[in-house]
Amino acid sequence: MERKFWLLAVLILLTANVFATNKKIANEPDSAYLFAYNANGLRFAWSLDQQNWTPIGNDYTFLKSDYGRWGSEKKMITPFLIQGKNGLWVCIWSLNDRTLQFATSSSMDLISWSPQNYPYVNKGKNVLRPIIAYNRNLDEYTVTYVDGNGKYFQTKTNDLIRYSSVKEVAASAYRNGSTSVNLSDTGNGQVHRLPWKVILGLKKAHELKDYKYKQDRETTKDDAQRFAGLKNVEAKITFQPDKAKAISNMLTGVFFEDLNYAADGGLYAELIQNRDFEYHPRDKEYNDKSWNSSYAWTVKGDRATMKIDSVSPIHPNNPHYAVLDIPVAGASILNSGFDGIALKKGETYDFSLSAKLLDTKRMNLEVRLVSDKQGILAKSNLNITSNNWRTAALALVSSADVADAKLEIVMGNSGHIAIDMVSLFPKNTFKGRKNGLRADLAQTIGDIHPRFVRFPGGCLAHGDGIANIYKWKNSIGPLAARKPDRNLWGYHQTMGLGYYEYFQFCEDIGAVPVPVIAAGVPCQNSATGGGGQQGGIPMSEMGQYIQDIVDLIEYANGGVKTEWGKKRAEAGHPKPFNLKYIGIGNEDQITEVFAERFTMIYKALKKTHPEITVIGTAGPFFEGTDYEAGWQIASNLNVPIIDEHYYQSPGWFINNQNFYDSYDRSKSKVYLGEYAASLPGGNRTNMETSLAEALYLLSLERNGDVVSMASYAPLIAKEGHTQWDPDLIYFNNTEVKPTIGYFVQQLYGQNAGQEYIPSTMELSSNQENVKKRMACSMVKDAKTGDLIVKLVNLLPVSVNTSLDFNQQQLGKNTIKTVLAGKPDDKKAVPVIANISTEATRQLELPAYSFTVLRFKAR
Repeated sequence: MERKFWLLAVLILLTANVFATNKKIANEPDSAYLFAYNANGLRFAWSLDQQNWTPIGNDYTFLKSDYGRWGSEKKMITPFLIQGKNGLWVCIWSLNDRTLQFATSSSMDLISWSPQNYPYVNKGKNVLRPIIAYNRNLDEYTVTYVDGNGKYFQTKTNDLIRYSSVKEVAASAYRNGSTSVNLSDTGNGQVHRLPWKVILGLKKAHELKDYKYKQDRETTKDDAQRFAGLKNVEAKITFQPDKAKAISNMLTGVFFEDLNYAADGGLYAELIQNRDFEYHPRDKEYNDKSWNSSYAWTVKGDRATMKIDSVSPIHPNNPHYAVLDIPVAGASILNSGFDGIALKKGETYDFSLSAKLLDTKRMNLEVRLVSDKQGILAKSNLNITSNNWRTAALALVSSADVADAKLEIVMGNSGHIAIDMVSLFPKNTFKGRKNGLRADLAQTIGDIHPRFVRFPGGCLAHGDGIANIYKWKNSIGPLAARKPDRNLWGYHQTMGLGYYEYFQFCEDIGAVPVPVIAAGVPCQNSATGGGGQQGGIPMSEMGQYIQDIVDLIEYANGGVKTEWGKKRAEAGHPKPFNLKYIGIGNEDQITEVFAERFTMIYKALKKTHPEITVIGTAGPFFEGTDYEAGWQIASNLNVPIIDEHYYQSPGWFINNQNFYDSYDRSKSKVYLGEYAASLPGGNRTNMETSLAEALYLLSLERNGDVVSMASYAPLIAKEGHTQWDPDLIYFNNTEVKPTIGYFVQQLYGQNAGQEYIPSTMELSSNQENVKKRMACSMVKDAKTGDLIVKLVNLLPVSVNTSLDFNQQQLGKNTIKTVLAGKPDDKKAVPVIANISTEATRQLELPAYSFTVLRFKAR
């Protein structure tokens, strides 16, 4: 992939500090000493005399360890740097005090580093203070390490990938050439004498990074100073219909991940928490003692008890159930729901449970909805008469609006009874679906008019460790047969919202389904099974794993006589779901482990289902090792679409509007699968962040021939359970609270086009900062023939626009929508008006505003 590096202009600005790139300064040294040391990552300092050392950047790290979980577990311990084969720099380091692995990465220039490799060794207690040496005569690297018992071990390699069997060696074999220098806050490191141009290159890399960092930190708080003296701006915009080009018709979509209680307790309409008695302390990594099979349940009554059993469950996938011992009639069991149960007056709620009698002939149940403040809101009766598991159901109508209700099941007589799968659903689910979705939340998502829905993750898809990888087959079929699991984000997922429901939701809102499957590796930040994705699915099991993906395609698209198409039909949908896309991988470290498995999956799908478009991954960032390696794999395999992610500041989005301008149109298309603008502190979206996104989305429309799809992330978050900010939609049990960012997405989704019409813009101000904050896009809706103009003004002054449509045919009436407010405004909403088309030719754009003009076709 080739990109036109706008950074050339930046480099010119930096020449005052790093002059002599091509011309030698009179007093420039021929060489200098470079000290490589560790300070939460590999850093460098330089010296002419080995006495006075100057760090390259105060806190600039050239290489960080990517092994282990997020945050503090990603440690680089005792890095050791050498120059090996053909001048290749190789860095090796220890990961922790318990793992029989070490880490390596290599570089030709000490700036761009290869994907990290974490080889396993089979001798010693652990790997401490590894060192590496290169023998040019043998073309061989030797790695030596010590373990916690003071023993020394050695392994050899020719390619830094495959290593020989480990041998124990004498202490004399360990030759650590590290030293310390006169530099504060550093430990031991290695000193190398290098040409000055190498030191200069490192300084330039840091200064360029520092310049970009300062750009990224630009905020509207500095606008008064940045635009001091700026008056209202005049903008003459001329459209060029003769240069129109086709763009993707799927640019605006949504990405749903069960994060922030997005599914259970959120979009999934089930009102009972822990309905299956399957909560387990491991859901929260054993950090919450109260989180167990009884969570959210309480027992009332004289000597009444509840215990959790697993002797004779409804289904092996749901092994736990509650056994109630009721010595005296009138005892009850209560469920508090997710932060209480919200009810609406006059609304019907469908209750069901599975139960069986134990040493009892009959149990009369009174099912109630109760409130501490308003008492009993609804009640009805059930009689349990079977000694085998049976499902019983009834309907309840609430007598009041409440947010604090509980479900109460009262035992009408003494005895023993087992219960499981206790459920309460509003009858009014989205589109009236059984086992359906919360209507107001689903409708809010649908109102974006997304062209696609990506699900079920994100990080959730590839899970925490191999055992926690999301398995789609566990999420279909009867609810009692679905296999719940620990949610990667630290709670329980019932799988009630499963693949069938995801496909159904896509169909209900007219969106294309885009399921994401793990690429045979768990999350790169996995805590289970060692160093993240180094714990890939064993190659011996990859055949079955690939078959599961092939089966998914059959489940979605196969005829009713196929094995998996039949299961779809049995669930109530004989018609295929028309699956066209599958994502393989998400924000992965592009290691050998990943590459081998991704390639296997991709080639298998290309052979068995060439009609399916596979979406690859370029790692978690918009630059760097994984990004480059991900694109290389995509180019080598001709992957049709590659998934890019970046969460950045408003300043980044403002200063990177040309990001896709120079992408190679002959290579993979782009799916911008996750993005969001946020200010320091991770607060909810406001006008500033939303306008930065709106501005950037104009550039995606301009590059809609290479950018095929885009989706903001995360989509929804429950108040009180928000693990990630910002999000597009916040909600609680009674309200849905769209953000300003939501309205930006909605305006793009509802005003999409399939043809882009370029334009030129002449501004009355020549300031570069002004030019970056005023932008325009025109698209044509092929279905209606409407022309749509989007205008973003991220300036503190209004912009008076003059629009020249260049003889394009426009209708008499125009729908004008304006989203405007102060930069820190969090509650602005779009204002819609019908105006004459003639009035749009001279139009004032308010300060800090997003304006959409929809010209109805003649």
